Amino acid sequence: MSEPVNPAETEPRLDEAVEPRRREPVFNLPPVVLAVIGICAAVYLLQQYVLNETQQMTLLYDGAFIPVLYTGRYGFDWFLFTRPFTYAFMHGGVAHIAINMIWLAAFGSPLANRLGAFRFVVFYAVTGLASVALFWALHPYGEVPLVGASGAISGMMGAAARYGFRVDRSSGSAAFAGEPLPIAAVLRSRGVMTFLGVWMVINLATGLLGYAPGIDGQIAWEAHIGGFVAGFFGLRFFDRGWLPPSP
Repeated sequence: MSEPVNPAETEPRLDEAVEPRRREPVFNLPPVVLAVIGICAAVYLLQQYVLNETQQMTLLYDGAFIPVLYTGRYGFDWFLFTRPFTYAFMHGGVAHIAINMIWLAAFGSPLANRLGAFRFVVFYAVTGLASVALFWALHPYGEVPLVGASGAISGMMGAAARYGFRVDRSSGSAAFAGEPLPIAAVLRSRGVMTFLGVWMVINLATGLLGYAPGIDGQIAWEAHIGGFVAGFFGLRFFDRGWLPPSP
């Protein structure tokens, strides 16, 4: 079972892009982010307190991403189409879901306010799919279920890096500001590159050690990389791309 990793010990500084500054409520999360958090929490509570052991295993098998099922060894079932998406709403423990939801609120909120609800949902799905695609490519015969939203959240971190972590709070809701930075500009930004370097080192270290404080289970650093790359390089398709704007 894959577990998340805290990308950095401290959250990067978010620069104010527009004045004047307004105080933002601590829990002023976009409805779409609250919905994702609510779904993840509901699924976790269902697993832990409603289902019996047999039902829990059925939900895990039908909802988690299991690489070996996509090699053709075990035949076809309809859940092959849904597992690459449903796994991102399942978690393996209290620390797992708590860490993921904190980072989802931190990085997902300004991204959702920037993209709108529809584009944000598609971004979540696409980066989550990219996460399991890379994980499958590296472990095509793996039998351990992969669960967790950290792949999609890594995609949000990749998007944040493309905005240079610039945030506009002038409307009362934090949103990433400005045009996405060219790759060359990102590479020249000391702050962004420092964050990315720390995030990468922590991912690789926890992945190789198979351990993160408070987390039981193996760390799927490959899935994190897949989501991050999709968010970093694919952001422009969502920010000014083929998707229609949210109403």
